[in-house]
Amino acid sequence: MAILSFPPVHKANEEGLLAVGGDLEVPSLLLAYSEGIFPWPISSHYPLAWFCPDPRGVLKFKDLHISRSLKKLMKQNKYVVTYNTQFEDVIQNCSHTNNRKGQTGTWITKEIMRAYTDLFYAGHAYSVEVKNKEGELKGGLYGVHINKFVSGESMFFTDPNTSKIALVELMIHLNKHNISFLDTQMLTPVIENLGGKAVPRVNFMEMLKESRTSLKTDLFPIPPKRG
Repeated sequence: MAILSFPPVHKANEEGLLAVGGDLEVPSLLLAYSEGIFPWPISSHYPLAWFCPDPRGVLKFKDLHISRSLKKLMKQNKYVVTYNTQFEDVIQNCSHTNNRKGQTGTWITKEIMRAYTDLFYAGHAYSVEVKNKEGELKGGLYGVHINKFVSGESMFFTDPNTSKIALVELMIHLNKHNISFLDTQMLTPVIENLGGKAVPRVNFMEMLKESRTSLKTDLFPIPPKRG
């Protein structure tokens, strides 16, 4: 049964934990993200926990920092960037990556993969793929989008820096659509090196409110029909 409501976000504890339990149905995820909340199964004791941390990690286009080496790599045109062509492959690869602060194993469980795949086919999740010239997937990321609100959930690479290419290209894409920031939830070292910052939750909630009410239906290609 879909979740009908969450506690007010200011009720979250110091670690950002707001609630435990519920389900991962599409309506539940849409409700959560529209209120600045995201799921994070942190352990066997908390198989489904909901977070709204303070401060919040965000990456704004105006703060985006691209290193010389990354610029050089991108100019070599070794890779092709696509959107929504291999969502399930991207999230599967991300499930092997440990990139949440304080996480000792993958947080992307089978339940999470099923839920976000459902969200993708419902038109509210996206993937960015970085492929070599032979069409092989070498890096990427996936996230959630609701109107002009966009989150980055997780990313992976098998060739060095291909996850960074995915993120930079995503930020350029978002900027072209007048979307100024990406919700990164946590501020990891990679995000911080690319210009990410921690903002107070109250400020993030204002940013979320503005982006959530702005319609943007052509941001990503329409997901294919489920096979």
